[in-house]
Amino acid sequence: MARKATLGGKAPQTGNNVSHSHRKTKHRWLPNIQERSLYSMALDRFIRMTLLTSTLRAVDNAGGLDLYLLDTPAEQLDRPLRQLRKLIAERTSASPATA
Repeated sequence: MARKATLGGKAPQTGNNVSHSHRKTKHRWLPNIQERSLYSMALDRFIRMTLLTSTLRAVDNAGGLDLYLLDTPAEQLDRPLRQLRKLIAERTSASPATA
């Protein structure tokens, strides 16, 4: 699995570990990426994706995958997520408003 999240977009960072004697050794810091299935109420199905744990909390705070994708600007999303966002927007605008 690639160490880049489809939702959240962080990639590994590189740098040096510096010891007490100031010897420098290369080090990689990997983001906390999880593979999860998130439920889309508008599409009535689960969508499997890789995302950061921080993004998972943001999706939860937004009220679900649909609301998170609709609130996120399209420029910040990858191509498949843009298409998913567009499909969710079409489905939610076509459905009658619930009161």
